[in-house]
Order: sequence, then structure tokens, then C-alpha cells
Amino acid sequence: MKPYRANFRFYEELNDFLSPAQKKCDIEYRFDGQPAIKDPIEVLGVPHSEVDLILVNQRSVAFDYQLKNGDRVAVYPVFESLDITPLQRLRPRPLRMTAFVVDVNLGKLARRLRMLGFDTAWGNRLEDREIVDISVREKRIVLTRDRRLLFHKAVTHGYWIRSDDPDTQLAEVMQRLDLYRQVQPLRRCLECNGEIEAVDRDLIWDQLEPLTLRHYSEFFRCRQCRKIYWEGSHVEHMNGAIRDLVRP
Repeated sequence: MKPYRANFRFYEELNDFLSPAQKKCDIEYRFDGQPAIKDPIEVLGVPHSEVDLILVNQRSVAFDYQLKNGDRVAVYPVFESLDITPLQRLRPRPLRMTAFVVDVNLGKLARRLRMLGFDTAWGNRLEDREIVDISVREKRIVLTRDRRLLFHKAVTHGYWIRSDDPDTQLAEVMQRLDLYRQVQPLRRCLECNGEIEAVDRDLIWDQLEPLTLRHYSEFFRCRQCRKIYWEGSHVEHMNGAIRDLVRP
């Protein structure tokens, strides 16, 4: 039997990572030595990238705090929409220039985020190691259905998507990260994530159908893949979909 014990309590959606017997209650954790507090948190099943505040005996601590016998530990999720400046955040400030890297199982979510104007990297052949590298190199928030990915020590900002439904997934992300004021519809290419810019019709007339040229005068083109967009009925449909998607 390990000689020391500490009590842990996890709050809000961090309970999603716990077994039914551990949810919303005190958890006794037995240990020896003086482990960094990050270790028992992850042993209990909670990725460090989902944690933004730890209170030990009502005092905020960092991940390298060494657990002591009798400690009472409260663990809170990322506070993207609240200011906890007086306390010790466990990561840099929230990534307010919001950009995402999305795992291979979330392609429909990636398209919806791009529709709302969010810079969203996604590829159907991205390996976990590549996702982590992109997240670190480009300062992107990892969105994933694979909670194991969020345990990687290099990941600082991440969110485990709970739902299987793409629209519900988007609502999760919008609410959890408080993104409603950052929506800029139709700024990103749905296919490649490139930025869309206005283009003179004289430069692209040979790529369009005669009826399109006859009925529309304003055109846009992706800087990256060169896909052409215009304000046809599909844009009206997308605008209606956007209003539904971003409703708090």
C-alpha cells in the first residue's frame, strides 16, 4: 500500500474523462515520493491540455507542483471566456488569434469552421504526430475525437469533441471557446482553407459558364487553390446555415 494520499476533485466538463464512480466527487489518490501534480491528473484520465487551473489547499499551483500527503486538489477546465488573471494559468494566454488543427475524423467540422471564417487545418491523411507538430509550429488549437492525442506533452491548447454530429460538434466548439464574436463568414475556402479575395471578372471569364457571367458581377477566388466563388443561391443558403450554426 502506498503510504501517502491526496484528494482530487474535477470540475465541469473534466468529469467527461472520468469513470462513473469518480464523476463530481472526491477521489482519493494514493502515491509515494513527491510526483509532479500533472502526473496524477493524467493517471486519473484527464489530459493536461484540458486543464487551466489547479488549486491545492485553495492555492493556485503549476503543473510542476510536487504533490504532498494530505493535499486537497481542485482541477478546473480551460477558462476561455473568463478572466482568471489573478490566479496562475497553466498555459499561455488563450489563443485569441484563433486557429485550429482538426484530426482526420472531423472533416465536416473543419468545413463548418471554415464557413464561419476560422483558420482550420485539416487533411484526411494527417497522422497524430503531424497534428501535434502543426499545433506547436503554427500555434493552433487541437480539436480531436481521440482523447489520447491531448495527452501529448507538446500540446498546450486542445479540446476533446464529445459529439458525433457535425452541427453539435460546432456548437460545442463555439460555446466552449466563446467564439461568437470572432465569426467572419465566407472568408475561407471550404476546400483548402485558403483566404478568399475579390477578383476582377475579366481575369476569370474563361473559367465561368455564360449564364453565371450574365447573372453575376461580383466574384471571389481562393488565393491558394484558385477556386472561384460568387454570390449565387448557394451563398444565400450558406448564410441561412451560418445563422443557425452561430446562434448561442
